Amino acid sequence: MARYSKLGRSSAQRRALLRGLVTALFREEKIRTTEARAKEVSSVAERLITRARKGGLAARRDLVAYLLDEDVARKVFDTIAARYAHREGGYTRVVRVGPRQGDAAPMVILELV
Repeated sequence: MARYSKLGRSSAQRRALLRGLVTALFREEKIRTTEARAKEVSSVAERLITRARKGGLAARRDLVAYLLDEDVARKVFDTIAARYAHREGGYTRVVRVGPRQGDAAPMVILELV
């Protein structure tokens, strides 16, 4: 049994979707998406922030390789990781905002705390 949501996509499409959403979350610090996507993005984002908090060259290279924008990776290291230096986890918040107009998919706002 899979421990993650497949989001109705192949593995390559799913990875590309998550990379894009995580990059947008770190750039904007708040995104609006579906509940299922938000849960997956939150998990990935929390792991990346924890990795950035520990620091080091390997962690920086991992972030640059995963995120789609090198400036965003720099922001995660310099700003976001420093902001959560004394926090043990729980860097993201999911706020429900109701169903989407077209297909009634449950929408949420995913934001950095």
